Amino acid sequence: MAKLVLIRHGQSQWNLSNQFTGWVDVDLSDKGVEEAKHAGQLIKEHGLEFDYAFTSVLTRAIKTLHYALEESDQLWVPETKTWRLNERHYGALQGQNKAEAAKKWGDDQVHTWRRSYDVLPPLLSADDEGSASKDRRYANLDPKIVPGGENLKVTLERVMPLWEDEIAPKLLDGKNVIIAAHGNSLRALSKYIENISDEDIVSLEMATGEPVVYDFNDKLEVQSKVKLDK
Repeated sequence: MAKLVLIRHGQSQWNLSNQFTGWVDVDLSDKGVEEAKHAGQLIKEHGLEFDYAFTSVLTRAIKTLHYALEESDQLWVPETKTWRLNERHYGALQGQNKAEAAKKWGDDQVHTWRRSYDVLPPLLSADDEGSASKDRRYANLDPKIVPGGENLKVTLERVMPLWEDEIAPKLLDGKNVIIAAHGNSLRALSKYIENISDEDIVSLEMATGEPVVYDFNDKLEVQSKVKLDK
């Protein structure tokens, strides 16, 4: 059976300061580094070995992958970085303190923007400060697909081509894959893998630095899901 391991990056500097992060390239906190290393230690203790690795183009996820692979003696595993695994783009909320945003727009509105499946946050335009269209790592993308803000539904739609074209074929070939990414890109992927409803996905949480292990059969049906938290 093929295995897929998902790891949400360790705590970031903006997780620590309670800010909306999204596509802003924020580093890991000291705690986040330790969480990423611990994930690698758990992977090693459970004897998990990988053929391929995937991550986003954001530092906190890349470093989490590298720490996890280093701790499990697998830093050599072939690695793909892709914007399709980026965190959900929080639009104009990016950089704002979550508590301050709740005071500005109201708890209910901010909760809806954060947790609903298909409600978009306030969007950034291509000309706004902080727009991803000004970031060199997205220079080769069609400007029409660079988001100004996303909900979980849109995040899933941009993750799916990666799953269908690159990840699923490797799993079907019996290869083991590790993905280090972000809370919402991994929630979106989990929604598809587990066939979670639009209503139920809002309650799915991804803990920072906690490896989640899926076992698949030869039809890519989930046989088991285990969280490595000890």
